[in-house]
Amino acid sequence: MSRPLHRGFSGGGRLSGDFHDFLEDSQMKFKAKKEDFDKNRLSPDHRCSWNPFHFMFTYTTSSPSKQSVHENGLVVPDTFSVVSSRKRYKLTLFLLKFSLFVTVFLALMGSFWWTISLTAASRNQTFRGSYRRLQEQLVSDLWDIGELSLGASRTKETKETEFCPIECENHIPCFNISENLESGLTQGQQQDRHCGPTSKQNCLVLAPSGYKIPHRWPTGRDVIWIDNVKINAQEVLSSGSLTKRMMLLDDDQISFSFASSMIDDSIEDYSHQIAEMIGLRNESYLVQAGVRTVLDIGCGFGSLGAHFFQNHLLTMCIANYESSGSQVEITLERGLPAMVASFTAKKLPFPSLSFDMVHSAWDGIAWNHKDGIHLIEVDRVLRPGGYFVWTSSVANTRASGRKKDSSNTGDFVRDFAKDLCWDLLSQQDKTVVWKKSSNKDCHASRNHGPSVCKVGHDVESPYYHPLEACIGGTHSRRWIPIDERPKWPARATLSSKELAVHGVPFDDLIEDDLNWKSAVRNYWSLLSPLIFSDHPKRPGIEDPIPPYNMVRNVLDMNAHFGGFNSALLGAGKSVWVMNVVPTSGPNHLPLILDRGFVGVLHDWCEAFPTYPRTYDLVHAEGFLSLETSKRRRCSMHDVFFEMDRLLRPEGWVILRDTSSLIEAARTITTRLKWEARVVEIESNSDEKLLVCQKPLIRRQSNPS
Repeated sequence: MSRPLHRGFSGGGRLSGDFHDFLEDSQMKFKAKKEDFDKNRLSPDHRCSWNPFHFMFTYTTSSPSKQSVHENGLVVPDTFSVVSSRKRYKLTLFLLKFSLFVTVFLALMGSFWWTISLTAASRNQTFRGSYRRLQEQLVSDLWDIGELSLGASRTKETKETEFCPIECENHIPCFNISENLESGLTQGQQQDRHCGPTSKQNCLVLAPSGYKIPHRWPTGRDVIWIDNVKINAQEVLSSGSLTKRMMLLDDDQISFSFASSMIDDSIEDYSHQIAEMIGLRNESYLVQAGVRTVLDIGCGFGSLGAHFFQNHLLTMCIANYESSGSQVEITLERGLPAMVASFTAKKLPFPSLSFDMVHSAWDGIAWNHKDGIHLIEVDRVLRPGGYFVWTSSVANTRASGRKKDSSNTGDFVRDFAKDLCWDLLSQQDKTVVWKKSSNKDCHASRNHGPSVCKVGHDVESPYYHPLEACIGGTHSRRWIPIDERPKWPARATLSSKELAVHGVPFDDLIEDDLNWKSAVRNYWSLLSPLIFSDHPKRPGIEDPIPPYNMVRNVLDMNAHFGGFNSALLGAGKSVWVMNVVPTSGPNHLPLILDRGFVGVLHDWCEAFPTYPRTYDLVHAEGFLSLETSKRRRCSMHDVFFEMDRLLRPEGWVILRDTSSLIEAARTITTRLKWEARVVEIESNSDEKLLVCQKPLIRRQSNPS
C-alpha cells in the first residue's frame, strides 16, 4: 500500500483505507512534528535556515471536524486554513517585493557613487574604455530591472517596439493623409499637419537596407544615393517641373546638374533671367539689392536654392508631405534647407516680414481660390520692398488665352497683386516678378481689396494659426524695406537701433556672439571618434582637426539669438542651421530671421516637420532645463526618440545643460544605442556637455 500524503491534496489520486483512521493517523503525525518543531525552533541551526515557504507546503489543520472531503476523495482544508495560508502568502510576497526594492536602491546608490569617483579620478589620469562600457552595461541592467518591476507585459511591449516597422522609414508623424481623410478633412486640409496622442513614435527608425553615408559637401549637393531616399526610377524620369528635370539617374545614384544640354533652359539661365527682370546684371547682384533669404514654394528638388547658395543667398524650400518622391526629403539629402509645410488652411510657421524674396514655380497652387487668401499669406511673410517671382504656364495670359480657366487665374493674380500694393516689374514668357511696396500707407489709399489686420490679429509669429483674409505685418516695428537694411554679411550683426526693436541690448548680442565663437572652437574639436576610443580624451593640438565640411545640415533645438549659427559661419564651416525657437520659451525668431538666418517656431512635444535621417548635427544649449521647467505633456524620452528620428546615421548630438540633467540624458542615450560621453566644462562647474554619435543600423533586407 502506498504511503498516504499529508499536504491535504494528492494531485487527483484517491486515498486507500479507512478515512477516519487516516485522519487520526495524520493528526498524530502532525502533532508530533509540531512538538518537535516547537522544541527546536529557537536553536541556532533552525534560526539560520528558516524557510518562509515551509508553512505554505506543510501546514494542515489539527481538527478533524474542520476538514471536508471532496467528492473525488480529496481532503480540502477549511476556511480558517485558507485564510491563514493567504496571510502567509501576502507576507511572503511583501518580503520579496521589499527585498527587490532594497536591491535596486543599493545598486543605484552604488552606481551613483561609482560615477562620482570615476569623474573625480578622470581629472588626474586616463581610464581605459572598458570602464565606460561597464558603466553603460550597469545602467542598462538597472533599466531592465526597472522594467521587470513594472511587469512582464510592459517589458514585452518595450522590446517589441524597440525598432519601428518598415512603414516608418520615411514617415513623418502628424502627417497621415489617409487618417485625415477618414476624419472628414477635405479641400486640402488633409495635407496639413495634425498632431494628436497617436502621433508619438517611441521607437527607433532603422535606416533602409541599402542606406549609405551621404557624400560630404559640396559633392553631396550634386550626387545623392538613391537608396537613401524614397523614390523610384519612374518618379525620377517622370519629374515635370523645371528643377526636377535637372536630374540624371545613374545606377545607385542621382546626379543633379545646373546646366544640361538635354533641356532647353537651365537653372543658371533661369536665375539670370530673374535678376534681369528685377533690373540687375545677374544673380550675383541680388545681395546688393537687399536679398538674402528666399522662400521657395514647391521647390522641386532644390536646384534653384543650390545655385543661389553660391551667391550667398539662403533659400528655404517648403512643400507638402509626400510619401514617395518627396521634394523636401531629396532637398535635405542634398544638404539644402527644407521643411514640410502647407498653407492650404493654416499660416506658415514663420513671423510676418521674414523673407526678402518668395519664389513659386510650377507649384500647382490655385492662387485664385478662396478670394486670394494664399497670396495674402505670401504678402504677410514678404518683407517691404521684397520680390514675388511666379513661374507658371498660366502666368502669360496671352499664351494661355485659349484656356479659359488659365486665363482667369493669370488675370486674377495680376488684379489681386494691385490690391496688395505690389508693383509689376516685368514679365518674360511664363515668369512674372512683382515688388512689394515699401510704403505701408499704400493700403489705406486703396478703394477695394483685403482689409488690414487689426492689432490683435496681426500676430508676430503665428504657430499654425488658421489663414486670415487680412493684410498682416503693417503694425510691426520690423517694417523696414530690404534696401534700407544692411547688406549681407553685415546684416548678421544687427545695429543697436535694430536690436531695440526686439528689446535686446546691443552688448547682450555682442557678448552672446563672443561666447559662441569660443564654444564652436571647442565643439568642433569634439566631432571626432577619438573621444570614444579606449583612451577617451579631448583631442589635443597634435590630433587632426575635423574638416570644415564634417557636417552640413545642423539643427539647433533652442536657438536663442542665433549665436551658434553666427559662430559656425564666422568659423568658415560649410553648414546651414535650422534655428528652432521652442514655443515654451522666449520668442527670438524674428530677431534670428532679421539677422539673415532661417528658422521656425516649434513645440518639441510634437514631431518636427521633416523626414527621418535629415540632420548631421543636433545641438541644444539649455534646452533640457527649459523643457523640464514647464509642465509638459511629453517626457524627455519622447524628445530623445524624436532627436534620433531626425539624426542621420553617424550623426552627432551636442547637449549643454546642468550636470544633473546631462547625467539623466546620458542614461537615455544608452537605450538609443548612441555612443556618448560626458565632457567637463572648465569655466563652468555647474554645467556639462554630452557629446553623442548615432551608429549606422540598417534594416535587414528580405532574403530573395
